[in-house]
Amino acid sequence: MKEEQKRQVAIFRFGVIHDFVGGVRLDRGEQQKLLREKCERKYAIPFSQRTRLTRSTVLRWIKSYRESNGKLESLYPPDRSDRGMSRGLDEETALTLIHLRKELPKMPVPDLIKTMRKRGVIPPGIPLSLSTVYRLFHRHHLMPRWTAAPQDRRKFEAELPNDLWQSDCMHGPQVQVDGRMRKAYLFAFLDDHSRLVPHAQFYLSEGLSSYLDALEQALLRRGLPRKLYLDNGPAFRSKHLEDITASLGIALIHSSPYKPQGRGKIERFFRTVRSQFLSGFRGKTLHDLNEAMDLWLNDLYHQRKHTSTGQSPFERFTAQMHCLRAAPKDLQDHFRKRTRRTVAKDRTITLNGKLYEAPIPLIGKKVLVLYHEKDPHRVEVFHEHKSYGLLSPVDLHINCRVKRNRDSGTDVQANDKNTKYHGGKLWSRKEEGRR
Repeated sequence: MKEEQKRQVAIFRFGVIHDFVGGVRLDRGEQQKLLREKCERKYAIPFSQRTRLTRSTVLRWIKSYRESNGKLESLYPPDRSDRGMSRGLDEETALTLIHLRKELPKMPVPDLIKTMRKRGVIPPGIPLSLSTVYRLFHRHHLMPRWTAAPQDRRKFEAELPNDLWQSDCMHGPQVQVDGRMRKAYLFAFLDDHSRLVPHAQFYLSEGLSSYLDALEQALLRRGLPRKLYLDNGPAFRSKHLEDITASLGIALIHSSPYKPQGRGKIERFFRTVRSQFLSGFRGKTLHDLNEAMDLWLNDLYHQRKHTSTGQSPFERFTAQMHCLRAAPKDLQDHFRKRTRRTVAKDRTITLNGKLYEAPIPLIGKKVLVLYHEKDPHRVEVFHEHKSYGLLSPVDLHINCRVKRNRDSGTDVQANDKNTKYHGGKLWSRKEEGRR
């Protein structure tokens, strides 16, 4: 499994165990109940056909994460010890199983395996696990579908501020941009406990870059939430977003597709924005819109008593400040993009159409590059979890005048620091004299 695939698996595992390691203490009864609920759920496990987790698996992840002092790398899956060996069914056995299943569609899978052994299709010494057969039948749509039972939906509320943030995007009004009218989009965050809005801002795009900008400002203003609850929009399903939240210790939760009931609080806030804010807005530009939004939030919405809580959002949020987690000083570094590159023989790396110069020890090696798209001068390179510092943009004109020490392979000196370069000449001195 590649490094990025391992990281995706680790992010998924962190999302499962976050309730146990996120800082909120649970008594033994609450822990056992929560553990049982997680084992009864179905998951979309990355790079696996399994959909459920065992109790021992979850406990092992919790132990590994705690023993590493919260390092995400502790949740990486180990390399296979049986690499190169087949772990699935051979083709003949699989086809026989499928044929027998079609012949006896209602027979339980354990009885089906016994029937195959009685018929002598499977040799006595060959193991055949239930999970392997179940995966085979699911893959070929040979398992019966049961009618889903009615779902038990109940109102909920986070116990403390910053326990849970809900977030979503709302289509806003038209604004004037360079003489043209363009639609604005509102990205907002809502603290589930207090109904306070950590940040809300209009953008000209509903893409990932706009959402990450809003998220960074929300974290700077109100600290780190323990969970972030989103729908399934393209910006919210980004691997980059998953990586950011996991590195900050924030569990990313997505609502079930086509079931917006769990996001009722943020949807209710958007209705309030439309009826109480946008109905009275008289500005024209995006700047006017965001300036008026900040005033409305701080002077009216946050100070007004909320009907559900009986307190104003600001009063309820600040009543328990001791449990809030401040954003780290290096918050911007957590928002960097990640990519893999191989350092060329001339020790260069290409990133977004630009050349960067890497340290000599990294020549020919695969490295991890962390960068901000808007800041091409802060590109950091890692190899085997060790930072080799910031990369320098390549200046081809300077490199053509650099003298390298071939004996050591590391010393680099300019030919003459005091000599100014005036460009090449078409004629030599002798030829110029002849002319």
